[in-house]
Amino acid sequence: MEILLLSDFQIAESKTFEKVKKKIDPKLYSKIKTYVYPQLKSNPFFGINIKKLKGNFERYYRYRIGSYRLFYLIENEKVLVVIVDLKHRKNSY
Repeated sequence: MEILLLSDFQIAESKTFEKVKKKIDPKLYSKIKTYVYPQLKSNPFFGINIKKLKGNFERYYRYRIGSYRLFYLIENEKVLVVIVDLKHRKNSY
């Protein structure tokens, strides 16, 4: 039996997210860096707040942070999580 070890994923922030990051509460971004990024680095596929999207967005995942949704893509071949956008729940779907 072969055992595969997951190596930690790297986090990359898109230009869209960079713009959003400047407008949000610094406490929210601090929470993202402190709690969300470590989980996404270790396992971006599964978790209590993680959901794979369907339909036209089937390549995307979302991470629930209170009333906000963090959207990201996973590039397996590069071992990379690309943070795409952050939206309030009422504007996200």
